[in-house]
Amino acid sequence: MLRGLALLGIALANFPEFSLYSFLPAEAVDAMPTAGIDRVVHYLQYIFIDGKFYTIFSLLFGTGFSIIIANAMKRDANGFRIFYRRMFVLLLVGFLHLMFLWSGDILMLYALLGMLLPLFRGASNRVLLRWAFILLAIPVALDFIVELSGIYPSASVVELQQFYCAKYGITDENFAYWLRDAEHYGGTFEFLIQGALVRVQEFIDGNRYFKVMGLFLLGFYIGRNRFYADLNNRKPQLKHIALYGFIVGLPLSLLYAWSAMNGRPWGLGTHAVLYFISVFPLGFAYVAAICLCYLSHPQWKVFRFCAMPGRMALTDYIGQSVFGMLLFYGIGFGFGAGVGLVYVVLIATGVWIVQALLSGIWLRYFQFGPLEWIWRMLTYGKVFKLVKGRNE
Repeated sequence: MLRGLALLGIALANFPEFSLYSFLPAEAVDAMPTAGIDRVVHYLQYIFIDGKFYTIFSLLFGTGFSIIIANAMKRDANGFRIFYRRMFVLLLVGFLHLMFLWSGDILMLYALLGMLLPLFRGASNRVLLRWAFILLAIPVALDFIVELSGIYPSASVVELQQFYCAKYGITDENFAYWLRDAEHYGGTFEFLIQGALVRVQEFIDGNRYFKVMGLFLLGFYIGRNRFYADLNNRKPQLKHIALYGFIVGLPLSLLYAWSAMNGRPWGLGTHAVLYFISVFPLGFAYVAAICLCYLSHPQWKVFRFCAMPGRMALTDYIGQSVFGMLLFYGIGFGFGAGVGLVYVVLIATGVWIVQALLSGIWLRYFQFGPLEWIWRMLTYGKVFKLVKGRNE
């Protein structure tokens, strides 16, 4: 259920780029009939969406890894071969997604960092938590260093990206409209090549690898201690996390959103501090509050509805990119760069609802999502039954 809700948040975060709204120049954004409400929606996104749901998704990945690694340790060397094969397949899926569907892929990073998690399998809980905090805090220090030194680690990647833009004729004037105006996949692929380099730049400038690894370790800690298996007895802890997470994270998210909307007027380092003390606490509060709500009202149908896409999260994550291409790119319906942010949010929510319904229908007849099935077979090197039997 948490994975399903995280997919909704990820759709809300990603569809402004799918729709090309994020690429539009300021004058084009201001000229839209929804410009006034779009600014409010943009502000609300920074408060409630930005960073919070990849935080949840990363925690859940870390928890999942802990289960896989625990099983691998029981099988000794053979188990870890299976684990690394699983990560390699995920890395391949992420690479194909990045290069051929959408430049905003996160799976490659997850797979590469996931390969490091077995290094922590013997660490104590205290060491895990210490390293998680250090890794989440490192980006703050690095952003202050960049701000003071003026040296940008991603400079060489930016130069390479500009080379490919010049090669294909992608300019500042047509950047926001390139994918909408591309009438064949070849033009789309040209944009994706430079887009992959933009993604690398984002990871470097945003220090995303440190953040994700820190969240992985927190998720690993949660999974190793099996918090998920006994939530009722964890209620006091969940209440504290939710309470303090909202008390700290929500008001500071208002400051973070203001900083983001106004070009980080207090500087890069201060903006990084605001991110650290707002995004992570609020993301943790979301998880705790949802768990508490589920414990109090397990009969609510909305939880079952959210769980359906969560059971085939890989398929639905890639599926969001397919929906984005079909709706907004020139090789699809070509609605990109012409839709206000308020409509983008509604479309993203609609796509997630459609995916939840389709996931529910699919899982009535099949044991795994289609990509989960392929991932499982490539990991174990054998064919698994996909269709459910009559009694299943």
